[in-house]
Amino acid sequence: MKIQSKLARSVRLALTYGALTSMLGTGYAIAQEAGEEAEEASVEKIAVTGSRIRSANLNSVSPLQSFDAGDIDASGIANIQELLLDNPTFGTPAISRTNSNFSTASAGIATVDLRNLGTARTLVLVNGRRFVSGQPGEMAVDLNTIPAQFIERIEIMTGGASSVYGSDAVAGVVNLILKDEYEGLEFEGQYGVSAEGDDEERQFSITAGTTSADGKGSMMLHLGYTDQGGVYSRDRERSAVDQFSTFRFTGDPADAFTPTRPFFSSYPPQGRFDAGGVRYTFDGNNTLQEGFSTNGNGTIGPDGFNRSHYRTIAIPTERYLFAAKGDYELSDKHSVFVEANYAASQTVTELEPFPFASDDIYASGAVPLEFNVNGTVLSNPFVPNEILNSATDLDGDGLRDLDFFAKRLLDVANRGNIADRDTFRFTVGFEGELFDDWFYETYYVYGQTKESQVSSGQVNVQNFRYALEAVTDTLDLDEDGVTNEAICVDETARSFGCVPINIYGFNSITPEMAAYVSAPGMLSSFISQEIIGGNLTGDLFDLPAGPLGVAFGFEHREETSRDEFDALQQQGLNAGNAIPATRGDFDVSEFYLEANIPIIEGLNARTAVRASDYSTVGSTSSWNVGLDYQVAPWVRLRAIQAESVRAPNINELFSPPGQTFPTGLNDPCDGITANDSGTTADRCRADAGVAANIAANGAFTLNQSDIQGISGFNRGNPNLTEEKGKSTTIGVVFTPEGMLEDFGLTIDYFDIEIEDAIVATPRQFILDQCYSGDQSFCSFITRRQAPLGTNSAGSIEFIDSADSNSGGEINEGVDITLTYSGDVGPGRLNGRLAYTYVMEGGLVPLPGADLDPYVGEIGASEHRANLNVSYDWDAWSVTMGATYIGEAYFNDQFLAGFDLAPESIGVDASVYVDTQVKYQLTDSIEIYAGADNLFDEEPPKILSGMPGSDTGTETDAGTYDPIGQRFYIGARAKF
Repeated sequence: MKIQSKLARSVRLALTYGALTSMLGTGYAIAQEAGEEAEEASVEKIAVTGSRIRSANLNSVSPLQSFDAGDIDASGIANIQELLLDNPTFGTPAISRTNSNFSTASAGIATVDLRNLGTARTLVLVNGRRFVSGQPGEMAVDLNTIPAQFIERIEIMTGGASSVYGSDAVAGVVNLILKDEYEGLEFEGQYGVSAEGDDEERQFSITAGTTSADGKGSMMLHLGYTDQGGVYSRDRERSAVDQFSTFRFTGDPADAFTPTRPFFSSYPPQGRFDAGGVRYTFDGNNTLQEGFSTNGNGTIGPDGFNRSHYRTIAIPTERYLFAAKGDYELSDKHSVFVEANYAASQTVTELEPFPFASDDIYASGAVPLEFNVNGTVLSNPFVPNEILNSATDLDGDGLRDLDFFAKRLLDVANRGNIADRDTFRFTVGFEGELFDDWFYETYYVYGQTKESQVSSGQVNVQNFRYALEAVTDTLDLDEDGVTNEAICVDETARSFGCVPINIYGFNSITPEMAAYVSAPGMLSSFISQEIIGGNLTGDLFDLPAGPLGVAFGFEHREETSRDEFDALQQQGLNAGNAIPATRGDFDVSEFYLEANIPIIEGLNARTAVRASDYSTVGSTSSWNVGLDYQVAPWVRLRAIQAESVRAPNINELFSPPGQTFPTGLNDPCDGITANDSGTTADRCRADAGVAANIAANGAFTLNQSDIQGISGFNRGNPNLTEEKGKSTTIGVVFTPEGMLEDFGLTIDYFDIEIEDAIVATPRQFILDQCYSGDQSFCSFITRRQAPLGTNSAGSIEFIDSADSNSGGEINEGVDITLTYSGDVGPGRLNGRLAYTYVMEGGLVPLPGADLDPYVGEIGASEHRANLNVSYDWDAWSVTMGATYIGEAYFNDQFLAGFDLAPESIGVDASVYVDTQVKYQLTDSIEIYAGADNLFDEEPPKILSGMPGSDTGTETDAGTYDPIGQRFYIGARAKF
């Protein structure tokens, strides 16, 4: 139901939403032809994103862009994230189906990130109200849970908006506005596939709507199904074989895009065994050989393992969606409304089997091969005689030990997880008109997300130890007769079904052995959000230039999150990451006041203030002040200054130390010799492990395992306070008349500065500070003091990091939007060019530290643009879009580690072209076909070992398209 107010003045019918958004410089709005006469009309008072005030002629003082249902249909997308990422105001998402295969949780969800300021600083709303998070401990809405076909339009407001919407709206707001009062029945089906024959995609949906016979009530329902197939590293030439940037070895910029290939893992499925100072493995015929060469040396090998064959580029994702929306008119001026969403999704990740080594079980890495059983020395029956004869006593017990082993657990299972997520959200509320032009809204929202994840490929370390410590049962240890079969030495382990394990050679681990050591991982997570709120808006009184419009209201919100892995994972006893449980909750009560103050005709001031009280950080406040000035019928000026806040989320506050494996780090000690001088050299040699490495090699030397074997722990901080973002936006909107009346142009300058930013101190910053700055940072770094397995003395074992209010962040630039809509030839041409130039942006890791600029780096190009053009004539419609991502460079700090200047190594710009052709077959049926990445633009080479490379893709798969050319066909039927 719509509640309308008669306006005293006449307005043109052109003041529909399309024309309004054209004045705002948004979307693909169609301008009304000049000179076209319109009749007197009753016009609804509405609130645009960025304001709670209802008005028929209120303009946004903040930059506002929009997409409508037609844009969604013309894109052929499976979820809204895919459409939004074409817009240049958005940065690389933290999580998508192409950059999260190695995530231990939340893989495959779809998030967005305005201005590259982080997902936590972009607030996603549905019909102006918050939506429950899809990621435990975070405020990150999973856009997979919201059906694209149920959305009427999307409004994107950039700049601080906390005074209107509350915490998290530091970079801006994405408001998904659902369809309203839909009449009829619509069926849609779509099938797509990549040019390589993978990434198969199937979409089916039904949308139905009806209005009651008396016109008082309406209801809409939507059912949808989407199945997106996987894309695997082995099916793209660039990522089919393990490789590593040669630059990491030579430091020569010319080698940055030259791969060292193959660059296999030294953890092979046949195993690698050190005994008595001799290294053994098995050749391709499963015959024991002396010597091991990971990548081949011309005589033996390659003996290593190609991990890329098992990795994933795009995660298979399956979704079932339900949405409903309805309202009922209780009286002429009051109605009740409901909204409901339910999404069930499943994602499947797959990566290489686990790289297991003896130091995952025994601290020294030495494995006992002989055992004194009741006074008799017995040996492990699986150990080849040549290895047993080479082995020596390493611990002084008179029994022989294996020095070390490493084995890829291919016989156990590939690693990966199957995650089932259920998201439910229900909203009920009342809205209406209390008295003349005073509108109210009250609402209650409850949402929850549950995730149940089962992981494969991990092992129970204790069981593996029991299974390794096995002998031939010549002494009838199990009291069932002498069998001469292998038996576990530990009596208690035998009572629990211990199965001895054979680690020597290909296919050595039988299914029974694998079943005993296997430890499938379990993750259970739960997120809930509960909101009650209300708004009241109207005209307080008349000023000479117009009515003083106000809005005020309250909101109380409670957030709860917990995620809990199984006991083995929490303690790191499955040889993988140690990830403790995270639990937390908070509540906040808020009150806001907003006013629109007409100063003179055409000039309005806008202001808002919000007071919040958090159970975690206490009282906070935010505000904004803006001006909107219609200088002339064809030009409007707008400006807004805002201070926004973001309270720390549950992970940032309550997360215990959780293990991670960072990549792309540059060890400042690499290459240091005994004779080098300077602070860095002195501090490096002060570490005993580094000194030992230098003594053995002449210079500090790292191998493949050292580079790829760095770990560390991330942790939250219960003492965090809120961060504050100050944003300034100044813009001009041109809506020309006369010959240029079909054009629209907006230009907006933006400047966002975040103080007391909640950041995890970057690990490269920690390294650089330790060895050339503040030496206290060395406490976060742990180096190996002696060689251990495949790792060298002095190599980094751990670099830890924690969240703090120690940082700052800035983002400054210009947005330009040019629109066109007019008759050309027999049809109508619509076009929109959106361009963003980021002049400056970066992170300040600590107070007083220099700005670490990220603008211009990979994932944060200075220049981004999107051009969308459509032409409609008769029954045909053709749409073409082009997305431009400007040239970009590798991280400055990374390059500085090789004594290279900023911007000395980078990648070229990329352009992706998408197109769709639609034909109206009958009045109710339309068919369409389209192509994404029409010209099969290859993503830039960002090789393993270089910052920004997503493992398994050999590029930045969140920024660039790692899949390639794709085609789809579909049909819609409306009745």
